[in-house]
Amino acid sequence: MTPPDDKPIVLALQNVSCSYEAGTRALEEISFSARKGDIICLLGPSGCGKTTTLRAIAGFEPVASGEISLNGAIVSATDRHVPPERRRVGMVFQDYALFPHLTVRDNVGFGLAYATADDRRSRIDEMLSLTGLSELARRYPHALSGGQQQRAALARALAPQPVLLLLDEPFSNLDPDTTERMRVELLHLLKTTQTTAVFVTHDHEEAFAMADYVAVLNNGKLEQYSAPETMYHLPVSPFVAEFVGQADFIPGTIRDSVVVTQLGEFPVPKAYRGDSEVVVMIRPDDVHIRENRDGDGTVASRQFRGSEIIYGIRLDSGDFVHSSEASTRFFPLDSKVELKVIATHTVVFDRKAWTTQRVF
Repeated sequence: MTPPDDKPIVLALQNVSCSYEAGTRALEEISFSARKGDIICLLGPSGCGKTTTLRAIAGFEPVASGEISLNGAIVSATDRHVPPERRRVGMVFQDYALFPHLTVRDNVGFGLAYATADDRRSRIDEMLSLTGLSELARRYPHALSGGQQQRAALARALAPQPVLLLLDEPFSNLDPDTTERMRVELLHLLKTTQTTAVFVTHDHEEAFAMADYVAVLNNGKLEQYSAPETMYHLPVSPFVAEFVGQADFIPGTIRDSVVVTQLGEFPVPKAYRGDSEVVVMIRPDDVHIRENRDGDGTVASRQFRGSEIIYGIRLDSGDFVHSSEASTRFFPLDSKVELKVIATHTVVFDRKAWTTQRVF
């Protein structure tokens, strides 16, 4: 699972497993890699293994099997464990963990104890400038806003020029408006400094907005590792399909080379190797509706989201799908509509497997 690029590999996990104290596996055979400048997101529900993966990379969690390498050197294996302080890995914790008794400037310079005075001063000034904190350098953490504290934590983590930056749900303590702004600022900072980063989130919108590659974890296993666009349009499992966005599933039957459904016929994906009884994944942006009193759908719900409205459509068969329409297109509740599906890709799952792999 190596991204197709000619940049050097900075981080590699090869069949990594971690266990709880009782012997239960927290991670099972996790493998993925990141190249220089890549931003990787670990995405999944609570308890799926995201934080355990991050801790294993940082060196806070030993591996039960497999290997973790940084810049080609093994730092974790069953017979080798390089301590966190020797991995050159920067860490931004969920609560930022700034030293309350130190100014912003001293916090940023904390990891530069072995640099000369001139080098230390120059690096601190550079990081304060990059993060927009130069005018706040003499303040203490309690006098900073949440966004300013996060920038200070980032500056401190990046100051020693780490091989890899790790972030544990970096936006969880911020309000929505600040979160949106900080996403943009963090992305710009990471790309400007060509920093390889791995961050944890349970929010797929956050992952899609930030990451070059997303790793979806479920019950300690890696379900899919791919670019956000691939994951959204071509999920490899029902779990991934539902976790990374609104997904509806309509029953279908494979006949010859097409899937026959109540919403029309779809080509069978070449990679599909299951039974003929399937479900077809439909995204809201695939479904288009228009009023028709003889249509086979009824508007059952409406969610206004600013630039779009998500309509819930109950089909005459009893199945339910959603349609994303421009907010200027209004359909009253209980109105009859006809549906047209225009899907970029056809995604099908074996119907029996689908019933046991859903998120909800």
